[in-house]
Amino acid sequence: MGTEEVQYENSVPYIAHESMMARDERHIRRLIYALIVSVLLLFISNLAWLYFFNQFEYSSEETVTVDGKDGIANYIGNDGTINNGENNGEESPAND
Repeated sequence: MGTEEVQYENSVPYIAHESMMARDERHIRRLIYALIVSVLLLFISNLAWLYFFNQFEYSSEETVTVDGKDGIANYIGNDGTINNGENNGEESPAND
């Protein structure tokens, strides 16, 4: 036995290599399809949630009574305005 014969005895046949490469190509193609489908489903899910939550009106109107009998009563409204008042929520005059 020469060294060339020993080298070829331990190698994988070409047909086995081709079948493994074809199997890998099919597997990669399936993974790419699964990735595309999952990204599309994620996008559709996000659109569905946005549509669902945009059906409701989230603003509210409420009246708050502030009791300031022991001093100045400060109240921060929903729009961020600060109401400084004394005695039952009345606004105090500005000190300029």
